[in-house]
Amino acid sequence: MPLIRFERAMKEGTTLFRPFKVPYPYESTKDIFCIREERTTNAYRRVSFDGIELRVPGVDPYEKVELRMIPDKETGLTEIRFWHKGRLLGTQKVKNMELKSIHL
Repeated sequence: MPLIRFERAMKEGTTLFRPFKVPYPYESTKDIFCIREERTTNAYRRVSFDGIELRVPGVDPYEKVELRMIPDKETGLTEIRFWHKGRLLGTQKVKNMELKSIHL
């Protein structure tokens, strides 16, 4: 019986089921289940995405930055999280209507 074997494996701790844990250095599931893009900052420490210029704090000019975007249909906003070398630099919210490449 599969159910009996599964219950025994759960008691003994030999099952392959593990609790979900966000891997280091990420802080939230938002950083894993998201839309990802990579951009290079300009001389003014800004990146451009879909014609919108976004300020990126704490990074030098001409550095690569990873954008992790989480659209929210209910609020009509997309949260953009800026990552650089395994560190969260900041977040910014943009209206979904302004982002042409993200369709809900």
